[in-house]
Amino acid sequence: MKIAPRTVLISGCSSGIGHAVAHGLRARGWRVFAGARAPDDVARLIDEGLEALPLDLDNSESIRAAVAEVMARAEGRLDALFNNGGFGQVGAVEDLTRDALREQFETNLFGWVELTNRVIPAMRKQGRGRIVMNSSVLGYAAFPYRGAYNAVKFALEGLTDSLRMELKGTGIDVSLIEPGPIVSRFRENCLPHFEKHIDWRASVHHASYESQLDRLRNPGPAAPFTLGPEAVLARVVHALESRRPRPRYPVTLPSVAFWWLRRVLSTRMMDRVLLRASGGGRR
Repeated sequence: MKIAPRTVLISGCSSGIGHAVAHGLRARGWRVFAGARAPDDVARLIDEGLEALPLDLDNSESIRAAVAEVMARAEGRLDALFNNGGFGQVGAVEDLTRDALREQFETNLFGWVELTNRVIPAMRKQGRGRIVMNSSVLGYAAFPYRGAYNAVKFALEGLTDSLRMELKGTGIDVSLIEPGPIVSRFRENCLPHFEKHIDWRASVHHASYESQLDRLRNPGPAAPFTLGPEAVLARVVHALESRRPRPRYPVTLPSVAFWWLRRVLSTRMMDRVLLRASGGGRR
């Protein structure tokens, strides 16, 4: 009797971490359902050999339809979910509009929760499952000019901790991946949201924004300690395949260092470390 491959749904597979994890898990024998928002990206992922489908985290109907399609194809069984899709809103807190914050949370948190809540019943029914949230070092270490992204990742960390405890005893394990600098299109994807929401020329922070814009438009060399997305893949594999997955997986040296430093340094000292590490917000 042939054993069916394990199934996983991944959001945000058009590039970066999601793309690398989708292909990496497929190579390990997983049946990967790769979600992407843009039709062109869905078509490209299909051409790459993935079972891709439309998944727009800002759209409840898209989320409902994607989960229904996955369940239909997989005969009602889903072994894992990797929440990954999203973007980063750059800007000083005093320049963030309600609309900017709303968009950040709609995509990077509300969509994730809605998607997660739609797959939990199937996992409960089968008595097992893995839910992995792609958080960030910025989910516990705040950088200047990243307030919106910090806020949504801090919120994700707390929500995931609650979910993990609520699902104890169900056979469903919940883990956080906490990457530091990873090779991706993160800066490139930040730019349109910055230009849409931040009136940087009229801001008291305009001088800082000028240098940040240069980095967004011309990324240049990677930040120190940057790793490729395969580093995240290794942690996702452990979270999905280990008999005892960890609640948290820091990825890159800064993630590990900041995790420990925030426990031993005063808040003022930690602020100094983070200001220096962020280049005053320019990185």
